[in-house]
Amino acid sequence: MSHFLRNVLIANRNRNRILAIAAVGSALLYAKGNESFNSSFWVSIPAPWRESLLLPRQNWPFGVVPLFSVTNGSAPSPDIGKDVSGFSVAGESPKPCCSGCLGKDTIAKAAAKVGPAVVNISLQQGMYGVGVGKGIGSGTIIDEDGTILTCAHAVVGVTLQDGRTFEGTVVNADLQSDVAIVKINSKTPLPSAKLGTSSRLQPGDWVIAVGCPLSLQNTVTSGIVSCVDRKSSDLGLGGLRREYLQTDCAINPGNSGGPLVNMDGEVIGVNIMKVLAADGLSFAVPIDSIAKIMEHFKKNGRVVRPWLGLKMIDLNDMIISQLKERDSSFPSIKRGILVPMVTPGSPAERAGFRPGDVVVEFDGKPVASIIEVTEIMGDRVGVPLKVVVKRAKDEVVTLTVKAEESHTDM
Repeated sequence: MSHFLRNVLIANRNRNRILAIAAVGSALLYAKGNESFNSSFWVSIPAPWRESLLLPRQNWPFGVVPLFSVTNGSAPSPDIGKDVSGFSVAGESPKPCCSGCLGKDTIAKAAAKVGPAVVNISLQQGMYGVGVGKGIGSGTIIDEDGTILTCAHAVVGVTLQDGRTFEGTVVNADLQSDVAIVKINSKTPLPSAKLGTSSRLQPGDWVIAVGCPLSLQNTVTSGIVSCVDRKSSDLGLGGLRREYLQTDCAINPGNSGGPLVNMDGEVIGVNIMKVLAADGLSFAVPIDSIAKIMEHFKKNGRVVRPWLGLKMIDLNDMIISQLKERDSSFPSIKRGILVPMVTPGSPAERAGFRPGDVVVEFDGKPVASIIEVTEIMGDRVGVPLKVVVKRAKDEVVTLTVKAEESHTDM
């Protein structure tokens, strides 16, 4: 008799366990097959079952993963949902489990923050010799007084999300970065977007692009940051060196000038272009670069870019090792910037720079990247700058160079 009762108890436990698994599996399969199913849920499993329900670690084929996992941590908070027979169904708006997690409405909230400040830009036909249609640009109101951040368009009209239209005036524009400041006059304060920072972005961070592609207002697309410092030379673009944020957000004609936004609803870039022959290759000007451009606008009315006439390459351990293998006289350095070419007649040539020089110090500061040199120079044109370079056989030379203002077109 005792043997019979023991078998019955074991059978009951197995039945309950199977029912639990089946219920969870059915819910997940329903969620997978039903696009309108947006709820999430917790599964509470009594302690006696947990050990037997643990699934061994293994490589799951074809992207299949366990339906659920069991931990010995604390159970979900009671306010997540009402517990019924061991199952807890979440409410309408569950919170992410941590600040860095993506909730079901994280993207929607970010879009809602910036959306009212995104405008449609009408462009002038035939500006800069390029025929452009009407209504194929976007912009972002960054101040309630009507200041708009966009691309270097010739603006003739601005349409807000609520349908109001204004005549826009280009206050400042920088063709090399394709960034412009436009002003509209409104009798009432306008919705504005908050500017974030692009320096903390990492590949894999979620972002959204908001704009008016093909004149379709209120369009939001999402993706991730693919690269935080894509160089203009990588894209085959001439002119001065520029760096872009690369994302896989879907953008199309009309998105140009619209904001790239982080999950806090902050503008962290301005979308300007995409690769036509590929999907998921979109590019934006980082907001930190734009902030410096706007500082130039306020100070000089234009962007002042010093020019030295140097082609420079950032050095790393691998490159230094290779150069040492090829030429034993290459200077012994751990960091620096290689100068492979000096433009004839340039300020750098007049200062005495030679191909093969390695810049190790600029204006009294150690440097290891072109960005550092650019930041140190700022907008200083005609100002003597001391530069320390290392040459073959560890020869150290100090040069004095005066930068000229660059007038290179894109």
